[in-house]
Amino acid sequence: MSVTKVAAPPQETTRAVGRSVLGTVFKARESGIALALVVLVVFTATQNSRFLSGQSIRDILLGTSILAVLAVGQAIVVITRNIDLSVGSVLGLAAFAVGSLMRDNPGLPVIVALLAGLALGVVCGLLNGALVRFGQVPALVVTLGTLYAFRGVSYLWAGGQQINADKLPASFLQFGTASVLGVPWLVVIAVVVMVVAGVVLRNYPVGRELYAMGSSPQAARLAGIKVGRNTTIAFAVSGALAGLAGVLFAARFGTVDAAAGTGYELNVVAAAVVGGVAVFGGSGSVWGASLGALLLTVIGSALAVLDINQFWQQAIVGGLILLAIGADRLVAVRVAKALKKRDSHV
Repeated sequence: MSVTKVAAPPQETTRAVGRSVLGTVFKARESGIALALVVLVVFTATQNSRFLSGQSIRDILLGTSILAVLAVGQAIVVITRNIDLSVGSVLGLAAFAVGSLMRDNPGLPVIVALLAGLALGVVCGLLNGALVRFGQVPALVVTLGTLYAFRGVSYLWAGGQQINADKLPASFLQFGTASVLGVPWLVVIAVVVMVVAGVVLRNYPVGRELYAMGSSPQAARLAGIKVGRNTTIAFAVSGALAGLAGVLFAARFGTVDAAAGTGYELNVVAAAVVGGVAVFGGSGSVWGASLGALLLTVIGSALAVLDINQFWQQAIVGGLILLAIGADRLVAVRVAKALKKRDSHV
């Protein structure tokens, strides 16, 4: 018995073409980041062999782990066509809160510190999500306001004081440097966060809904997707991961004050955007965002090893953001042309 194949509707075909083109381009960008990393590492190592020393590699991985955790949360928010500028302030608030908790209760296990950081981050993220959802205010404006609000709470709480490493429990500080099978715990946590987020975004309905929201919020609503609820979830996840990053920050550096995490916003957004997460939402991956975090960390380390002024790092990060935005715009134009050409053939 013969089976008749039914042609896909033109709309489905054109959407498939768009997804194919986007997927190819963003995979190419992730490959480009990996290539840039290799070139940068090789060049820096030829100029200074210490760059590939065991301690140097360990420091790069530890620095990347904190930035990557933040970048994963930022990627989830940006995919929904929003942005979270408050992550640095949430990190600082969580770092000081957890530092105070461990200083005053030295017998607490590390897991309590991790849970406390996550909980505080969730509260901050839910506040951002609620303001965006119910206030109908752009996320850029909301999170810019909470950036200063959360930082103000940190300064008010700290009162000009700082938490020194000698006041923190040894077990907590050891967590920041300890390893399992030679891999630092901070790196293990960052990898787990990246894998879990990547699997959820790729294989679960809520992940596909987030991408749909970023592609077209109006179409997502018409399709029955709960845009408001998912927006709140995205900000809650970003806040939770920023709180977790605050715990990792406190464990690694030991000394924490109200200014902890200041300026992280630029690097986090840059890591996500440079890693292939489109600023217009709807595409990208947490894998790319993590690669972007690694690239930015390596750039910072390379500049220090090559004895180049660290102020150049900010210029480089800004340039990378502009290049990424330009690439996103170029992709959008090419996809539009491909869809138009496909429609004319259909």
